[in-house]
Amino acid sequence: MLFKMIRGVLFHQRSKMLLIAFTIALGASLATGMLNVMWDVGDKVNQELKTYGANIVVKPKDSSLLSDIYDVGDGEQLNASYLNEEDLPKLKTIFWAFNIVDFTPFLETSVTLPDGSSAQMTGTWFNHHLSLPTGEELDAGVAGMRSWWDITEGAWLDETSADAAAGIMVGTALAAEKGWKTGDKVMLTGTDAEQEVTVTGIYDAGGDEDMQIFAPLDLVQALTDREGKVASIEVSALTTPDNELAKRAARNPGALSSRDYETWYCTAYVSAICYQIQEAIPNAVASAVRQVADSEGAILDKTQLLMILITALSLIGAALGISNLVTASVMERAKEIGLLKAIGARDHSITGVIMIEILVTALLGGIVGYFMGFGFAQLIGRSVFGSAIEMKAKVIPIVAVLIGLVTLAGSLPAIRMVLRLRPAEVLHGGQ
Repeated sequence: MLFKMIRGVLFHQRSKMLLIAFTIALGASLATGMLNVMWDVGDKVNQELKTYGANIVVKPKDSSLLSDIYDVGDGEQLNASYLNEEDLPKLKTIFWAFNIVDFTPFLETSVTLPDGSSAQMTGTWFNHHLSLPTGEELDAGVAGMRSWWDITEGAWLDETSADAAAGIMVGTALAAEKGWKTGDKVMLTGTDAEQEVTVTGIYDAGGDEDMQIFAPLDLVQALTDREGKVASIEVSALTTPDNELAKRAARNPGALSSRDYETWYCTAYVSAICYQIQEAIPNAVASAVRQVADSEGAILDKTQLLMILITALSLIGAALGISNLVTASVMERAKEIGLLKAIGARDHSITGVIMIEILVTALLGGIVGYFMGFGFAQLIGRSVFGSAIEMKAKVIPIVAVLIGLVTLAGSLPAIRMVLRLRPAEVLHGGQ
């Protein structure tokens, strides 16, 4: 009997039931899509932000201390304390090695140009190939860390080319002042040697770098008699936004309880990664670039909040739509419901049948909506981040519960109408 009643409603009121299912499917699709994107967006937002520079800087311990005391800029070396270039691969041996997506060393000096003037010259890696003991192969360097630079002439210096060791890249402002073009030969004099170099590219960085020269690290080391030494390392790492635990650990990791320490150490907080870098590289101090790290956390939090708001609004809209449609359905069936009450049917039996009908419709709409949301999430991933969104299994029960609650909430006005309905009024035309 119950099956026949449900089948009859689904058949005779199929247009309204389809509208209810469609409303639920829309709500489920938005909830599914937004929740999957929200839980997968962290790494993707971090990956996007990594194209705008490093979020960790590593310096020699002595140099970092003096710089803090005397407020000296990055390009000024107060002592002869350097990091060893051979220690750089150790960055990929820490616990969060796979979160370090790129890094590059820097060594600054002042060189004398052919006209007697001077310019700042920075030695670095461009696309330096590393073969790690772990078997990992990667190319690290400034080409990835400064991907927003506009190469106005020539191209990025390629370390794999035969003439890369004597090549340089020049900022647009310095090139314009000296009249240099790509292919020009320039004699540079350092503190310990001189070298004829070739301009392989001219870049526009939009800042102070436009008055500088960037060259292979080996070249600057040779000009300054600092073989195997680097002054600083910039690291680009995927991190988790800081919370109260991360802030306490950043102040003093030793003050944490063993449980908190383990949680902090095994979470990709920027402070935890800095701490592990200091453990791996001798005589090093790693610090977060606060503007970048804080911006990453703020952008991620706002993005996730936006996803939650969209999900909430979509579910509220679905609840309102369900309420209107179910109420209209009950009004159309008022005489049928009045007759059932007149022959002895109890309120809870009638409301139970109506809820089963609605929940069956919600189940069908929810299944369709989940797969629609799957496609919606992939559309967002491909169009915004250029990659697929990983579908999280935990989203399925969450969406099921949310859709169930929304369906019940939307059905409450109709249920109240059923409870207030009087058989005599309905059957004798009083309603």
